[in-house]
Amino acid sequence: MKREIKFSLVFRDMWQSAGKYVPRVDQLVKVAPAIIEMGCFARVETNGGGFEQVNLLFGENPNRAVREWTKPFHEAGIQTHMLDRALNGLRMSPVPADVRKLFYKVKKTQGTDITRTFCGLNDVRNIAPSITYAHDAGMISQCSLCITHSPIHTVEYYTNMALELIKLGADEICIKDMAGIGRPVSLGKIVANIKAAYPDIPVQYHSHAGPGFNMASILEVCEAGCDYIDVGMEPLSWGTGHADLLSVQAMLKDAGFKVPEINMEAYMKVRGMIQEFMDDFLGLYISPKNRLMNSLLIAPGLPGGMMGSLMADLETNLESINKYKAKHNLPFMTQDQLLIKLFNEVAYVWPRVGYPPLVTPFSQYVKNLAMMNVIAMEKGKERWGMIADDIWDMILGKAGRLPGKLAPEIIEKAEREGRKFFEGDPQDNYPDDLDKYRKLMKENKWETGEDDEELFEYAMHPAQYEAYKSGKAKEDFLADVAKRRAERDKSPQEDAKPKTLTVQVDGQAYRVTVAYGDTELPATPAAAVGEGREVLSPLEGKFFLVKNAQETALKVGDTVKEGDVLCYVEAMKTYNAIRAEFGGTVTAICSNPGDTVSEDDILMKIG
Repeated sequence: MKREIKFSLVFRDMWQSAGKYVPRVDQLVKVAPAIIEMGCFARVETNGGGFEQVNLLFGENPNRAVREWTKPFHEAGIQTHMLDRALNGLRMSPVPADVRKLFYKVKKTQGTDITRTFCGLNDVRNIAPSITYAHDAGMISQCSLCITHSPIHTVEYYTNMALELIKLGADEICIKDMAGIGRPVSLGKIVANIKAAYPDIPVQYHSHAGPGFNMASILEVCEAGCDYIDVGMEPLSWGTGHADLLSVQAMLKDAGFKVPEINMEAYMKVRGMIQEFMDDFLGLYISPKNRLMNSLLIAPGLPGGMMGSLMADLETNLESINKYKAKHNLPFMTQDQLLIKLFNEVAYVWPRVGYPPLVTPFSQYVKNLAMMNVIAMEKGKERWGMIADDIWDMILGKAGRLPGKLAPEIIEKAEREGRKFFEGDPQDNYPDDLDKYRKLMKENKWETGEDDEELFEYAMHPAQYEAYKSGKAKEDFLADVAKRRAERDKSPQEDAKPKTLTVQVDGQAYRVTVAYGDTELPATPAAAVGEGREVLSPLEGKFFLVKNAQETALKVGDTVKEGDVLCYVEAMKTYNAIRAEFGGTVTAICSNPGDTVSEDDILMKIG
């Protein structure tokens, strides 16, 4: 018999690769004993990634969730691990060093054993501090190679990166095949090279099923010396998720490896509870298409973890495009047509912005940039018209060193707009911030929490934490769940309620409100108060006056000049700055922070 292969259940990623949310803490505590009873997991991914943010969006405390969720695994001797985005911590934008350091201290105290750190650009400079912070907190530092397939992402490239990380103190290496597009033979060579140089360094393989390579890849990396394999479970395996535990175990057992046996009675318990949680509310956020394998992903290389949110965003993007087409009497676009255009545009955009590995947040940046380009071109505009500030930071080098070279058209646009390229250490762009948030918490009479854990959450997720503390997050979440349930469960009579539709008659598009019988049509909403020129939303999303506590929100009466940031529309997990196209005085603010706005909605008026 060959050597032993151990399994890690990526329970957190399993959910977020399928949809938007993860189970609530009461559900996590309920399922944990059955996962332990299965007897086949050496490790479980419990938190990190979007876990903490999702709990805030529930209107619930993420610190309580992590503590209660990790506790039973500790008692059972099962290691827990979390996902860390290096410079970005747990969010989509860079995090100051003092917040990153506190992050490790807090999560270790809460029960997390291993930190899996990755930099979306594979910039070792961004990962190195996390190794130190993890060791200082008493955690195992597992450093990731973000796998993608391009002319510059070779076996030699990844081997050299792994060896450099180990020399910097990494305890383990993760082969993070986030899109499942790593080619099996190449992945095996990378693992073999690592093991040849450092045979005692544990290697863990993480992959997504999407394009269909990952079962072959799992076998190759195990033959090359891999120690741990990340797996998912039905009904959330395959598709945009991960290879299924039962399939992986059977394959490796047949190949002669020593693998753990599975308590099938407990397995069925866990499987049943996963379905129960989906039936409760989590399934409302899971597109059926996310459960399918998709070879179209080979070309764009988009990761499984992003596909859940992408499919949800696609509906809004499609609506925006078709609103324009209705106004101009053009044929409507289908979702499949938009998806193909998006994938093609990702393939166009990706090399031109320097081949960043397509992993959070840079997969989102590339996808969002591609989507904005598609929307613009479908509306008769040019590419590159809307680039969010966070995406500019990536392009300019503020988030780390890009693996490839920028296209001349991108460099020219940056220079035309007066943007400066950055060559230094990315962390230097983001000074320490904890004192400011500590002061804000004191002013709000909020407790900083055990081991400053509440302070950490506020500094990591300012807008979401404020919405959680105010109660707005829970209110919005419950309202959204109720809306989705009503849509799912609606009776035929519901279709008779008034609704606004876009119809085409003899090639002419019309927006009409339809009602049946004696139903009274809804009144036309009143125009926003205030005189002046209108500032319109360029896209659908959520309206915010600021994106963090460092900014001061505009108010009626403030003077603005051309080019000033007025507000933000958050869409596809990025804050898109809305800048003044003309100067004047703010006479009206027409939405409340957190409100959902549509394209061409009036955001402000400037007189």
